[in-house]
Amino acid sequence: MAESLKVYFLIANRMYIGDGIRSTLGLSVENHYSHTCVFYNKMPRVTEYVQENIDWIRDMEGDVFAVVDTMDEEAKKYNVDEVGLTAITLEELAQRLKEADVIIGYGLPKQKHAPPPACAD
Repeated sequence: MAESLKVYFLIANRMYIGDGIRSTLGLSVENHYSHTCVFYNKMPRVTEYVQENIDWIRDMEGDVFAVVDTMDEEAKKYNVDEVGLTAITLEELAQRLKEADVIIGYGLPKQKHAPPPACAD
């Protein structure tokens, strides 16, 4: 049996959050301790499917974090209070990353311009 790894997906671009959560779940199913870390952004509208993926990651001993000191108040409130992401600071995340086996910067860098209103859900 292969060794279980501690894997962290770091996601700075809102467009890749849902896909990053799915990738985290995929590694969890493969018996790795996988975590998603969302930076800067308010989560897109959370569907039942995405919420089930988050719950399943937690069932498999992983987590989905909101890096709260990179977010404005609206994003923090939504991500932590409404979606239920686990709040974490940059300092706490840095300590966890020291113990990680794999760190994945997921997706393209943070957007410099806001998405058009039609894409903002």
